[in-house]
Amino acid sequence: MHAPLAAAAGRTASPATARLINDRLALQLLQSEGPLTAGQLKNLTGLSRPTVADLVDRLQAAGLVAVVGESGAQRRGPNARLYGIVADRAHLLGLDLRTRTLTVAVADLLGRVRAERTVPVGAPAADRPTATPADATAAALATALAAVDATLAEAGATAAHALAIGAPGLVDPVTGRLGGSAPTWHAALIGALRDRRTGTLLLENEVNLAALAEQRDGAARDRDTFVLLWLGHGTGAAVVLDGAVRRGASGGAGEIGFLPVPGTGGLPSATGCDGGFHSLAGSAAISRLAAEHGRPAPPADGPERTDAPPAEALVRNAVAAGDAAAGFLDDLAARIALGVSGVCAVLDPGCVVLGGETGRAGGAPLAERVADHLARLSPLHTDVRAGTVGGRAVLRGAVLAARDAAQDDLFGPAG
Repeated sequence: MHAPLAAAAGRTASPATARLINDRLALQLLQSEGPLTAGQLKNLTGLSRPTVADLVDRLQAAGLVAVVGESGAQRRGPNARLYGIVADRAHLLGLDLRTRTLTVAVADLLGRVRAERTVPVGAPAADRPTATPADATAAALATALAAVDATLAEAGATAAHALAIGAPGLVDPVTGRLGGSAPTWHAALIGALRDRRTGTLLLENEVNLAALAEQRDGAARDRDTFVLLWLGHGTGAAVVLDGAVRRGASGGAGEIGFLPVPGTGGLPSATGCDGGFHSLAGSAAISRLAAEHGRPAPPADGPERTDAPPAEALVRNAVAAGDAAAGFLDDLAARIALGVSGVCAVLDPGCVVLGGETGRAGGAPLAERVADHLARLSPLHTDVRAGTVGGRAVLRGAVLAARDAAQDDLFGPAG
C-alpha cells in the first residue's frame, strides 16, 4: 500500500513536496515497523535507492533519524545500518483532568511513556474551611503545575513539544474553551499551560480521547466507525465516523446523558440530564439498582482513587460473583441497551465499545449481556465490545493526540 502513494507523489507533486511526502512516509514506516535498513525502506516505499539515500541523509541532518545498530551479525557496512527515529527529539505531555485528581504523563516522540504520576488536586472546601474560592483555586493550580514540572523533570525534559489535555465537559470547537461545570482549577491550569507557550496545546473532551486510545491500541483497532459509550460518574459517548472523531456543531456530540429513554419517570431538560439516560446508567443510578438487588456497597476506595465512581466497584464485584449477581448485571445491561439502541438508530455505527470506569469493570460479561438485549431492540447488527485499553484510556489518548501534533510539526505535511 505504500508504493503507490510514493509513486503518485513523485509523479504529481513538485520536487520539494515530493521530498516532504517521501520523508513522512519513511518516518511513518520507521514508527510502525521499528528500525529499518535503507534497503528495507526502498522495498517498503517503492522508492529508488538514490531517493532513499537522499531522504535518510535529510532526516539524519534534521535530527529525526539516527543509526541505531546493524541488521545482522553476518552483515557489515553501510547497507546493514539500521535507522530509527530519534525518540528524544521531542517530548509529549498528556494530562487527564478529573474533579479531584490530575494524572500527568510525559512520553517521547514514539509515544512511549517516560514518566507518569497522579496527584490529588482541589480538596473539598470542607477540608479547608477558612480558604476562599480564590485561595482554593490558586492552591490547586500550584499543585497541578508542580506535578507537571516534576513529571517533565523525571523524564529528562524541560518543556513539551506538544501537550494534550483530556477534561470532562464540552470543548467549544470555535474558541477551544472548556465549558460546563468543571472545577475552576481546570480552567486555571489550561490557561496557565497556554500562557507558557512552550508547544502545541490541544484541549479535548475526555471521552473523545478515550475513543482515540481504543481506536489505536484497543478494542476498535479494526473499526473506522464506532461509538465509545462512557460509563463513569455520568454517561457520555464519543462518535468516530470514517476514522475521525465527530464533535458536532457546538462540541456536544455524544452527550447521551440527555437522551430521553423509557424507565426514568421523567424527561431531561436544557439545564440537567436527570430524566434522561443518565438517570438509568450514571453511577448513582447503578448504585440504587445494586441496592435493589441486595448487592452490598463496596468499601470506600483509598485516597488515590478519590475520583472513582462507586458503580465501578459494584459492577466489578458483581462480575466476580458470577451467577449470584446475574440478575443485577442483566438489569443493568437492559438499561445500557436502551441508550445504545438510540445511538444505533441514528448512527448505525456497527460497533459500540463500553468504556469508562464502570464499562471497564463490567468487561466482556457485561458487553455480552448488552449485545443480547440490543439484538431484541434494534434490527441493526451491532458488535458490543468491552474496552481493552484499561484505566489509563484518557491519558493514553492524550499522549497519542500530542504525538500526532508533534509528528505533524516535525515530520512535515501529512499528505
